[in-house]
Amino acid sequence: MQGSDLAILVVAAGRGSRAGAGLPKQYRNVAGRPVLTHTLEAMLRAEPESLVLPVIHPDDFELYQMAVADLDAHEARRLAAPVFGGATRQESVRAGLEALAERESIPGLVLIQDAARLFSSSTLIARAREAALAHGAAIPGVQVTDTIKQVDADARVRATPLRASLRAVQTPQAFRFDLILAAHRKAAAAGETELTDDAAIAEWAGHAVHVFEGESGNMKVTSAEDLVIAEARLIRELLDIRMGQGYDVHALGEGDHVWLGGLKIPHDHGLIGHSDADVLSHAITDALFGALAEGDIGSHFPPSDPQWKGAASSIFLNCAAARVRERGGMIAHIDATVICERPKIGPHREAIRESIARIVDCPIERVAIKATTTERLGFTGREEGIAVLAIATIRLPL
Repeated sequence: MQGSDLAILVVAAGRGSRAGAGLPKQYRNVAGRPVLTHTLEAMLRAEPESLVLPVIHPDDFELYQMAVADLDAHEARRLAAPVFGGATRQESVRAGLEALAERESIPGLVLIQDAARLFSSSTLIARAREAALAHGAAIPGVQVTDTIKQVDADARVRATPLRASLRAVQTPQAFRFDLILAAHRKAAAAGETELTDDAAIAEWAGHAVHVFEGESGNMKVTSAEDLVIAEARLIRELLDIRMGQGYDVHALGEGDHVWLGGLKIPHDHGLIGHSDADVLSHAITDALFGALAEGDIGSHFPPSDPQWKGAASSIFLNCAAARVRERGGMIAHIDATVICERPKIGPHREAIRESIARIVDCPIERVAIKATTTERLGFTGREEGIAVLAIATIRLPL
């Protein structure tokens, strides 16, 4: 079986309501990147010759594009265009299978992976592929360690199954493509909609399903607590801790506002610069590029280039933050000090923090903004300009 004969469906069309209010769980950030980004990266790296096809909700296309933008550009190009799923997981998987059936080259095997399982290892995925080859229908499972009780509607125990015969089932679930496609079609035609996973569909259609060894670390993100646990695990893997510093100055001139951290602040002067002269965003951008050892803001966005004339500096800051994510890292902390007599930063501090956190896509708790004066000394004391010092701490994989 050649790698190109294998396809991986990544099912990401659910709403994830058990994770609490907010974005669907597959688009929540853990360690600086969406859950889905981590899962897609794991699949692409484990099977570099195979087709990876995401199945997403029709309302999530922009969220999906942002998640894919956080992948390495080479890996992102290997993804198939996403397919829109249905109202249930069963419908979504069938939509993905039907899309594969319409391709010029139909795969011999298919792995079906939940988007919320971001820790599936390359070893596990290899075992899934081999089990599908050997058995036609196979699923990863781990032995249950807790005693399981079967109860009735009144919560009374009716049975205690032997633990030795029980397995907690995971993904990726692995199948011969024609087998699982036919099973899904048969279930849909019969109106059978209560089957909870693809193995259950194969069983319902009369196929024997083999259980191969899963991984205890192959957790599924379901709740808000799971998101915290997943982030802690990922952060422990980002062992290359770096710091970068940034410094910028812009002169004050005519105007009625200044831009600071992407926020427009009324003032009786404006900052002068080739772009919007957002001195705070410029300093943080330089700090991030410095931590990455990738030059400075001028090398990425040269003032000699007319396309940046009057540009919003949030573009530069967002680009630097995206570059951290593209390298598999996260922003651990941003600390910046604005040096000026006026405008007073205190009344705007929280709004500036919120703006920066939004631009770099990190929690506001990781953004610190301070302000000071120079006691009327120097160019900032004479209100001739504003200066900013910034430090960015990032974590990258080794």
